[in-house]
Amino acid sequence: QVQLVESGGGLVQPGGSLRLSCAASGSISSVGSMNWYRQAPGKQRDFVASISRYGTTGYADSVTGRFTISKDNSKNTMYLQMNNLKPEDTAVYYCNAVQVSINYWGRGTQVTVSS
Repeated sequence: QVQLVESGGGLVQPGGSLRLSCAASGSISSVGSMNWYRQAPGKQRDFVASISRYGTTGYADSVTGRFTISKDNSKNTMYLQMNNLKPEDTAVYYCNAVQVSINYWGRGTQVTVSS
């Protein structure tokens, strides 16, 4: 079992920045990739960014150049630095961890980009 807790969401103006955190606990030694997804109202949950256990990163086209995923293994925490935020980034952001073939999810943190 892996437990994931997101934090760092909030209300920000267009062009602003936020940093999301995902704290992992439990049986994390065999976790492979960790990922961020987001879900806007009435829409499906979409991939945002990923980081492998070796540090290889990947991004959705819509956030490339604006978002940066990272992790601190000593703290078992993953981050998502979000810069130049746009109204279309408004969504609930979810942390995901993949362990063998099992997906674990956090409860999400709301990000609202509005003036």
